[in-house]
Amino acid sequence: MSRSRIFTWRSLLTISIVLGLVLLLTITTILAVIRPPRTNTNLLLFPGIIYQRFAFSQPRPVMIHVVTIALNTPGVRALVTPRISTSPDMKIRARTTSEFVNEFDLQLAINANFFSPFYEKTPWDFYPKSGDLVNVVGRAISNGDDYSIIDRNWPTLCLSVNNYAQISDNSICSAQTIQAISGNLILVANGQAVTLPKNSPLNQKPYPRTAVAINQTGDKLWLILVDGKQPFYSNGVTLAELTKFIINLGADKALNLDGGGSTTLVVNSNSQAKLLNSPTHTLVPMRERSIANHLGFYALP
Repeated sequence: MSRSRIFTWRSLLTISIVLGLVLLLTITTILAVIRPPRTNTNLLLFPGIIYQRFAFSQPRPVMIHVVTIALNTPGVRALVTPRISTSPDMKIRARTTSEFVNEFDLQLAINANFFSPFYEKTPWDFYPKSGDLVNVVGRAISNGDDYSIIDRNWPTLCLSVNNYAQISDNSICSAQTIQAISGNLILVANGQAVTLPKNSPLNQKPYPRTAVAINQTGDKLWLILVDGKQPFYSNGVTLAELTKFIINLGADKALNLDGGGSTTLVVNSNSQAKLLNSPTHTLVPMRERSIANHLGFYALP
């Protein structure tokens, strides 16, 4: 091989390495600007709604977001994403959480039920996209309209007309329930950790998580979200770690919701939706996933 050809290959390799480092530095810089900082925060967002952010370094980098809602505060009321009223098979149009907040003029919202169909192959090949039709898994009630069709008798968060919360061990809610969402696992009962199934690897590995919890009297609700799949920023938690954290909040009962790339927390800031966490749809930080339904809240400004 001639010296000129060797020089050319070495030059190309050097240029590739430099460009790769520049790209990595650019991405890191952008993420540092747009992602929530790794600092602890305690903010009163609205009357009766407090937001806390916890940045942990051990046993791995973890970011946990907690919204504490006093349900008996005047002006506070919940809304679960409504279905398409004309759909005979209880379909719902997928939306991002930000789209949900903007469309219904909410103050705050998180992701809710697992849903189907869903796949995620590449950053551009996934389902659903916003507007695509999906079904929720488990119980879902919006303003008294029950649109559950894939009912696995999963545990359910039920919110009554009087604004009290209950977490049912199954899909049965009281007749007073006007909003409800389901998850797949009870994490905490009577203030104690519930034994979790060990047959799922997702239960044992650090992962992005979303959960809801209530106090014994049902007038306080916690929304707990954990960022994950983001090395050096937040790697997520196991379900056992999430359970321990929720118990330390003082919760009486807790329910695990859809997580992974669905985990999203959005607040209304100056009449525009703003991410409070760092979701990872298609493994892209700060990219929101279009999901079936959400749990949102109105509050006084």
